[in-house]
Amino acid sequence: MWPSSTVQQAISAVLCIAAARGEPVRAGAIADATGAPRNYLSKILHALARAGVLSSERGPRGGFRLAEPANQLTLAAVAEPFERLGQRRCLLGRPTCGDANPCAAHRRWSKVASSLEEYFQTTTIARLLDDASPAGASRA
Repeated sequence: MWPSSTVQQAISAVLCIAAARGEPVRAGAIADATGAPRNYLSKILHALARAGVLSSERGPRGGFRLAEPANQLTLAAVAEPFERLGQRRCLLGRPTCGDANPCAAHRRWSKVASSLEEYFQTTTIARLLDDASPAGASRA
């Protein structure tokens, strides 16, 4: 799995919401902060809300919030509504590539894909926010 642009936008949006520390964030503010087109981002946000990653409230004081604490929300949970994490694509695009019928890149790519899957399953939104802070960046 290599994250699609939709997954990348979803992660950026969730990080923006998490940085608000529980305050609701409107879709327009998220679009402005992430540079995503509003219509595209709106579809992503609503998919995340349907998946239980976000909660949303309508009205003048409404917006999007995390549905669970940032320290419990993994990148895998954010990506899952858009891509199945365990589903791997052949790096060379072969539809029949697999352990039984490997392409030239299969063995090495499998290791990279496994590492990426582990990263998504074990990395939380809180960890990324911490790493992005000045104090967190100096510890990394």
